[in-house]
Amino acid sequence: MTEVHVHGPHATVHAPGLEDEVAVEEPLEIRVDGRPLAVTMRTPGHDDELALGFLYGEGLIDGVRPAEPTLEANTVEVTGPLTRDPAARSFYTSSSCGVCGKGAMEEVAVHSEAAAPGPTLARELLAALPDRLRQPTFERTGGLHATGLFTAEGALVCVREDVGRHNAMDKVVGWALREGHLPLHPRLLCVSGRLSFELVQKAAVAGAPVLIGVGAPTSLAVRLAADRGLTLCGFARAGRVNVYTGAERVR
Repeated sequence: MTEVHVHGPHATVHAPGLEDEVAVEEPLEIRVDGRPLAVTMRTPGHDDELALGFLYGEGLIDGVRPAEPTLEANTVEVTGPLTRDPAARSFYTSSSCGVCGKGAMEEVAVHSEAAAPGPTLARELLAALPDRLRQPTFERTGGLHATGLFTAEGALVCVREDVGRHNAMDKVVGWALREGHLPLHPRLLCVSGRLSFELVQKAAVAGAPVLIGVGAPTSLAVRLAADRGLTLCGFARAGRVNVYTGAERVR
């Protein structure tokens, strides 16, 4: 018989002839003033940051709000007011695809300004950032994504892990919102996987000038980054990096 014992963000699986560490995946319901708004499959931890980062990225809040777990399991309650009526949007998120039913680039442009000029960065620094991400739960399970926030000098400011790459980004943005670090410029965002449209959108809304990823960007991610004036870098590994947009920031 297989048994799963949860220990925070990781769990131990006991099966015949097997014992292994796996990442925890559980649903989180985000409520605003008692009204259910979104459900995401996430790794427990920093749920208040996730809720705030998600709402900020959707243009539903423009500043910090109280966000606390409720007495019910896997639920976070955020106190309004919201900056716009969310009724026209449908929010269902998963750890694989992110938020379904997203608008196109015009939808993002409503909620984000073009990135401010600068900073100017060495290509070697950009290539090295993924190696500076601290990912303790990934090292135990191999099953989590990470987003890190760095200074323009390459110092790690904040890192969050989650089974969903978009959740890891939301947690970092939510942390930055609470700490008064938005917009993120001139800080840099680095993610442990591929670069999707959704991650570029979240970076743009948060005001980040640079987004680096270990993996490849998608076509729409490149288009959006160019439209918003972001420097988008992929395949950052082994001392090398591809610069897809915003090369004026890279020396």
